Amino acid sequence: MVRVDLPTSASLYCLASAFKNHEEIVALDLGGKRRTPTAMSAASKVKYSRQRWKQKAKSRADDNRYLRKELERLKREREAYKTRAKQAEAQLRVQPPAALRPAIESKVDLVHVTLELFVRARISFRAVSRVLGVLAAPLGLAKAPCPQTVINWVPRLSITRLQQASTLPQNLLSADLFANGFIWIIDISIALGSGKLLAVLALDARHHARQASAPGLEHVHPLAVSVAESWTGEAVAEVLKELIGTLGRPVALLKDGGSELAKAAAELSAEALGTRCLDDLSHVAANLLKHQYVHHPHFDTCLSACGQVSKHLKQSALACLAPPKTSTKARFMNLHRLVKWADQLLQHCRPGAARAGSALATLRSALDQLPTCKAFIGLFRRDAETLLQCQEVLKVKGLSEQTREQCHQIVEAMPPSSPVRRGFEAWMATHLAVASELGLDTVGLPISSDPIESLFGVVKQRSQGPIKDADRLAVYLPAFCGQRSQGDAARVLEVSVAQQQEVMGTVSSLSKQRRQVLPRPGSLESLFEADRPRHVELLAGSKNRSQSAIVSTLSNGYELVQGTCSEVDDEGTLPLNSVLAGVSRA
Repeated sequence: MVRVDLPTSASLYCLASAFKNHEEIVALDLGGKRRTPTAMSAASKVKYSRQRWKQKAKSRADDNRYLRKELERLKREREAYKTRAKQAEAQLRVQPPAALRPAIESKVDLVHVTLELFVRARISFRAVSRVLGVLAAPLGLAKAPCPQTVINWVPRLSITRLQQASTLPQNLLSADLFANGFIWIIDISIALGSGKLLAVLALDARHHARQASAPGLEHVHPLAVSVAESWTGEAVAEVLKELIGTLGRPVALLKDGGSELAKAAAELSAEALGTRCLDDLSHVAANLLKHQYVHHPHFDTCLSACGQVSKHLKQSALACLAPPKTSTKARFMNLHRLVKWADQLLQHCRPGAARAGSALATLRSALDQLPTCKAFIGLFRRDAETLLQCQEVLKVKGLSEQTREQCHQIVEAMPPSSPVRRGFEAWMATHLAVASELGLDTVGLPISSDPIESLFGVVKQRSQGPIKDADRLAVYLPAFCGQRSQGDAARVLEVSVAQQQEVMGTVSSLSKQRRQVLPRPGSLESLFEADRPRHVELLAGSKNRSQSAIVSTLSNGYELVQGTCSEVDDEGTLPLNSVLAGVSRA
């Protein structure tokens, strides 16, 4: 061993180079503790390797034990599955499998599916027959019903709907115990031909307390469908009298601004059968906009310019910017769509020069006088969209104290002196007083006739044939109301052919008249014969109301309870749906 004493400043690199090839063990004394490397003994090596072998053997044993158990489990399960499979095969050889259960087992199920396809899926009669024909094998049908069979089932559903109207549960209001708890929605619609269609629907007055959505077709019940050459206030009042005599007095009548319906309500009030009248929210908003803007100097100019823009854009590369269609009848019900389109179109016309032949230059050349109406468009859109926001609140939640406050915050967008704002607030105050009288000011009073408007639109689209005459519409209209069940399908099958012919056998059809008269010159006078078929009239309840005494005596009991009648006929009788427990007629 060579000992070398080095100063602390010596370079270790030089030392390493000096002893790099030296075979002896060199110990460097650097002023610290001297360390001598030692080698592992043979016993230690054996002990260390044995410990590593034991760990590996233990892990391999654990893995093998787990795999062995899993293999045994899988074998047991496989044997059990094989045993059950053999037993099942033996049973199948002894007893053949039963036939698959068809989806439609009875004719009631077939009628229910057919009516759902027509009413809910809203496909035509022929389409219903084709769909059932395609699905005949999966549904278990030997033969799909033909279109004429579907046509027969739908009017029978209408008949059963009106037959069930007299059995509707009455949800009486504590504020008006003599009413039947329903709001009657009445409206008149026109179609091809000379007939006009009158419809009466019943809506639960507490709808917003039971439903979280706006009233729809599934929430209303048909009470009357009638077609006449013309409807006057007296004629509408007669229909309502017959319904009141059978079903009781409604909580209120919900109508649009038609003069015939207003006269009918006045006729009922004159005979002490009157009730509250509610004005439809959509028609009120349209009338407010009409009174404000129909005489505006730019109103006619704007409508004419929109027509010119439509003519220039439809056959060009800018056809996607053409204006939406608006009906000329009840124009202010949907005029906001046209005004919104005009406002959006003007926003594309940025100020400044446009390159010749560019899209902007083409659009400017097609605008006609529309840019001069920009101020009118801005005012109309402001008022129309404000009223639309209020309608969204009131139609879904009804008119109550809470919704009235929400609408007050919305109409703040209009100036306080605006006639539209003042008219709308006056309408809310008047109808909220009616809601308070009925005890619905905290629940919500239904004030929208959208269900009957939607009903007319759906029936006109889905009625039979391209010619939409009022009598055909009246026959199909009650079928679209309410929800359909297996019980309704069973009642459809119970309607006899004679009952159906009583309703439809003498119905005047424009399609039939067209086939009979158009190919035969000189047969026009047959269209004006005095004995031509009558129009459709479907009313809930008894048909012979002229011999009933309920109509003439209904007002006696109502006025007695209200304390406004001084003399009562001793022999008069109260209707059953107006007799209250504990109320004496002494």
